[in-house]
Formats: sequence, C-alpha cells, structure tokens
Amino acid sequence: MYKKNVQGWMKHIDFILLDLLCLNIAFVAAWMTRHGFNWPYQDDAYVRLAFVITLVGFVVHIVNDTMKNVLRRGFYVEMTATLKHIFLVETITISYLFATKESGIYSRIALGTFPFYYLILSYALRLLWKKHLRSQHRVSNTAMYLITTSDRVDDLADRYLSECFPRYQMKGICLLDVDRVGEAVRDIPINTCRETVLQYLCREWVDEVVISVSSRYASSTDLVDALAQMGIVVHIEVEDASIMGWKRQEVEKLCGKTVLTIGLSMATPSQVFLKRAVDIAGALVGCLLTLVLTLTIGPLIYLQSPGPIFFSQTRVGKNGKLFKLYKFRSMYPDAEARKAELMDRNRVESGLMFKLDYDPRIIGSRQLPDGTVKKGIGNFIRDWSLDEFPQFWNVLKGDLSLVGTRPPTVDEWERYELHHRARLAIKPGITGLWQVSGRSKITDFEQVVKLDTKYIRQWSMGLDFRIILQTIKVVLRRDGSM
Repeated sequence: MYKKNVQGWMKHIDFILLDLLCLNIAFVAAWMTRHGFNWPYQDDAYVRLAFVITLVGFVVHIVNDTMKNVLRRGFYVEMTATLKHIFLVETITISYLFATKESGIYSRIALGTFPFYYLILSYALRLLWKKHLRSQHRVSNTAMYLITTSDRVDDLADRYLSECFPRYQMKGICLLDVDRVGEAVRDIPINTCRETVLQYLCREWVDEVVISVSSRYASSTDLVDALAQMGIVVHIEVEDASIMGWKRQEVEKLCGKTVLTIGLSMATPSQVFLKRAVDIAGALVGCLLTLVLTLTIGPLIYLQSPGPIFFSQTRVGKNGKLFKLYKFRSMYPDAEARKAELMDRNRVESGLMFKLDYDPRIIGSRQLPDGTVKKGIGNFIRDWSLDEFPQFWNVLKGDLSLVGTRPPTVDEWERYELHHRARLAIKPGITGLWQVSGRSKITDFEQVVKLDTKYIRQWSMGLDFRIILQTIKVVLRRDGSM
C-alpha cells in the first residue's frame, strides 16, 4: 500500500497522537489542580471541552505542520515552536468558549494552568521524539532502489543523495545497459544487473524503486509489471513513462522530479492516519489484556514447561524488513530445533507455511496409542488465539497493524517466488482476510496469496472493521489458531 509523502504532517502521525495524549493528560492535571483528585470526564461539560480542545490541537498540528524541519531546530527554537502551538490551542479554545457563551461554567484556574502543564509535557515529548527520529535516520525506515542506465547513473545518485537523504536508505543500483556489478556510484553499490535485479528485490528489504532510463528502454514494460506485481512502489520519471495500464497510479514530485507512481493500492493521508490511530487505540487495549493474561496463563506455561513465558521470532515485515514478533510460548523450548524433523508432515506441500495435524512440540499435547490427540495448555492457548496477544506490543511499536497479512518466517520468505512478495506490500497484521476465510483449513499457499492480494487491492477501513469482527467470531468458534 502506497503512502503519500507530500503532506509533511503525515510523517509524524505517531507524534501527533502522542501529543494529543499529552494534551489530555495536561487537561486532567489542570482539572485536578482546581478540583482535587477527581475524574473530569464525569462532568458532561468537561467531556465536551476535552473533545473541543483535542480537536483544536489536532487542527493546529495539521494547519501549521508544527513538526516541519524538526531536526533542524535547536532547544530555543523548539521551545518557541511549542509555545506558539500552545498559544494557538489556548486562544482558539477560549474564543470558542466565549462564542458559545460557555466560558462561565469552566474554572479559570483550570483554564489558566492547562497551558503550563501542556508546555512541560509537549516540549519533553518533542525532545524525545527528535532523539527517536535521529536514531531512525541513522538507518532510514524507507529502503530505496535505483534502476537506470550508465548515462544517467551519476546524476541520479547525486540527486537522491543530496535531496532525499536521510529520508531514504539507498539499497543499491541496477544498470540495465551494462554489467558493472561490484562497483559503486557515490558509495551506492551497483549490486545487480538486468538479469538479477528481480531476484534481488524479491529477497531483500526494498520499499520503493525509482526507474530513470533513456528512451530506448522506455517501451520495456516487463520490469515495471513484475515490480508492481511484487507489491513494490514504483516511481517512473514521467518523461520516460510509457506504462499506463495500471489502475493504481499517480503523478507526483519526488526529489525535484515529476514521476508516475505505480502500486497495488494507494491510500490517502487521512486513510493512513485513521488506520494508524485505530491500530494505536486497539494496541493499548490489547496490551492491557496481555498484562492480565501474563498474570493468569504465564504461571501455567512455566509450571508445565519451565522457561520463558514469551516467545520471540524474527519475522519478515513490510517489503522484507525484519522485526521481532512476540507471542506467549505455547511450545516447548526446543520447538524451533525440532521443526526440521517434522517438515515431512507439513500439510502445506510447498513449504511456504508450516502446519501439522498433530504437533508434538505443543506444551502438554500428546498422541495416545489409538491415535487420539490429548490436548494440553499449549493447545488451549492456541485454540483461543491467546498466544497472539503479545503482538499488540508489535502493533504499538509499528511493526504490525491490527489487520493485514501474516508475516512469514525468514526461511519461508527465502522460498518466495516473485508474485508471493506482493502479500507483504503492506504492513503485516495480527489478523487478515485469509485467516477469517478458512484459517488453518487453507493449505494452498497460492490461495493465501490470492486472498492477501485481494485485501490489498480492496482495502478500506470498513473492510478492516469487518475482518476484526469476523476474527472475533472465528476465535470464539475455536476452529484453529491464527
């Protein structure tokens, strides 16, 4: 799924949400300064005021793009920007109260102390956020690959290094007209040629590809078609673009050049913002439930299988980016080591997923002489999908979404063919369309890819909500683990 990046505020969705949280904490603190340790949201008038001031804060962020050039601002300039933001929020809110003739029902002490608390929290958040951004920029979150010809490569490398750093991590260059693998241009490695570029992009973490070629290559559509089917966002410089058959396309500016952007699906900034906001809200609730489950099933796991309560595994995320996925441990500690000896019993013949009718690695599970399977605590955890709850922490971190495609293991990813890669064109999720369309009953991986690609092409927030509701129904029927 392609995320537009021309709107500066969209780069800081998480910051805006966190700052609005700080705003509400300041609102509660201001209330308590006047009324003591009571909960302000018991009063309908203050509930209404909290909604208004949150909405005002959000609009001020969007209109002013308060985080623009944030990494270039020092402590003093950052303080000035924070004061300006808070002044606008307070002024607009008070103006609203006077316009609606409601100012008399609210405490002047609460309204007066709110900016003080908000200043402390918001300024501290900004400093922490800048530290976070700097650490991210050392290894950029967006991996870019350049495909061009030898007559353009120097100019292209200069432009992207000077105008797009540190927004992109340059993964490499492919030259279509000559084989110069092993060389480098401006310290960007030339690591593929025309014959090897697709296999490289299938195996490596690459989010976006820029194609800038001379006119004699402009009519070649095979490469663009393959990249788009893999789910990689493709930018073609417009003066060279002849690929106009894809429905999901958009003309925009990228590092000073006009490009035609092609992808499996595209989302507006408001859609991306809403999806992330829903993810954070759901993750916060899920993390609280995970804490409760840790206190209840955690001891049961340890008593039947001494060892860690949680299990972590390296998974492949959006466009091949690796991350640590967390689960409650439902298998014995040597489960991964025993996986190889059980591969011949895998119900998915391609080996692109791993499913067994009876898995002896599950805690407490054993097969009786008559073939009957006696289930244990591990089966209970998996049947009710309780093992998935720690993944709400992955959602909060941004590794996963609530709804998406399931992230494969590294060994599964290494077996992928080009079109399989499309299922990770978006951020993976805890649940998805194929899970609610058959879950463990689907053993044909091509069917999984088909359902995942369908979800990507038809994505909407309405579809996400339907999948979440259907997931709850599927889990309650206990027809297999996700």
